[in-house]
Amino acid sequence: MSLADLPHMLISESRGWQDIDRKHPSVIRMLLAVAAPLSLLPPLMYLYASTTAPGAVFPALAPALGMGEALIVGGIFFAVELAMVFMMADVIRQIAQSSDAQPTYAQSFSLAAIAPVPLWLTSLMLFVPSMTFNVLMLAIAWLGTAALIRHGVRTLLHVDDADTAHHISNRITFAGVAAWIGLMVVMSLVLSLVLGWR
Repeated sequence: MSLADLPHMLISESRGWQDIDRKHPSVIRMLLAVAAPLSLLPPLMYLYASTTAPGAVFPALAPALGMGEALIVGGIFFAVELAMVFMMADVIRQIAQSSDAQPTYAQSFSLAAIAPVPLWLTSLMLFVPSMTFNVLMLAIAWLGTAALIRHGVRTLLHVDDADTAHHISNRITFAGVAAWIGLMVVMSLVLSLVLGWR
């Protein structure tokens, strides 16, 4: 998969998806090629936004995070993001199995790594110091993530029936929203702990 395939994958169940399915990428390959590099974007962009325009997108911290504190928070955020991909891969596999599909963990991991790509890329919008703009971009990214899930289920998880695929994709999307909310809660707690240690 390349980022050039992404626009087609948002609207098609074949273009891009079939290439991934045909190559049977391993968990390690998807981790190193997609999940890990893109998971670096949000912590790096948070650091950028909070240092160049404090308070414009995120609440300003007083005093601001020091470089050591920022590296700790960013490192934990990165690790939790990656852990969430592994967790979502297992959730995807369980949801699919409950509907009589039998994807492998690697197939489920591929979908779990590809689905949040719009969310990871949206962190680049933090170059624009506007909370309204970034909230709007986040909403659009969630639509993109839902579209990737909807179009990836049939091909990557090998679900033939359209109604079953629709049902599975809805459940995966709801699980993904819950996981993302959980991620935000965990990161708020981490930030509170770091601030509390001052």
